[in-house]
Amino acid sequence: MGIFARLAQLIKSNLNDLISRSEDPEKMLNQIVIDMNAQLAEATKQVAVAIADEKRLAKQVEQEAAQGAEWKRRAEMAVRAGNDELAKEALQRKKEHDALRTGYEAQWAKQKAAVDQLKTALRMLNNKIEEAKRKKNLLIAQKQRAEAQKAISEAMGGLRDQSAFDTFDRMADRIQKMEAEAEASAELAEEASGDVLKHKFDQLEATAGADSDLLELKRSMGLAPAAEPPPAQVRVADTPVTAESEQAAAEQREQDELAQALAELQAEEAASQQRRMKR
Repeated sequence: MGIFARLAQLIKSNLNDLISRSEDPEKMLNQIVIDMNAQLAEATKQVAVAIADEKRLAKQVEQEAAQGAEWKRRAEMAVRAGNDELAKEALQRKKEHDALRTGYEAQWAKQKAAVDQLKTALRMLNNKIEEAKRKKNLLIAQKQRAEAQKAISEAMGGLRDQSAFDTFDRMADRIQKMEAEAEASAELAEEASGDVLKHKFDQLEATAGADSDLLELKRSMGLAPAAEPPPAQVRVADTPVTAESEQAAAEQREQDELAQALAELQAEEAASQQRRMKR
């Protein structure tokens, strides 16, 4: 029974305390389970020996019973032969085997009870070891989670240094300043190259587009009258005007306006140059 006491003590030990004293708790838990399995294997061998002893005693009970029956048969045979003295000796031998059988029966009953107890204890120990294995997996998971939390805490502790955030903010301000300077340079380049006129027309077209979208929204909401369908043809001096001709005329007018504005801009630039030369 000593092996079971050692196993019970091992299983009931505080695994958390073992973990705290181990450099690598996961390896130690695995080693504990290995030791438990080794002790369980040794206990199983001892139970097997006890079972073998129980079977041996049962066989001796059978043998002594058979010997008693045999000597009874011989006593009966001596009685039939008229030899009472020989019959008495045979009966005496029978009593000896009967006494041995009774003794072996008592030993066999005790051994059988002990074997039953050992089997029950072995099953309980096996269950406890399986429970320890499951707890081992849980403890390993807890250990890994604790390590992950520790790593995150250390990382967050490193981020508490405000110098990195201050540097980041300075870089963001510098980039925004560079972007503003680039936009200002582009605006000055447009002023110097004459692209300001194109910019004005772009703004005009954007405004006209927004007004058109607003009018369409009001019409869809019933807050503005529906647009009248354009006539398919417009006669001017008996000359049919189609939508294509209107678009061509509009494009021509736009080109004329652009040419006129460009001419005015060139004239202003020439006059400005003459004034600078006079200075």
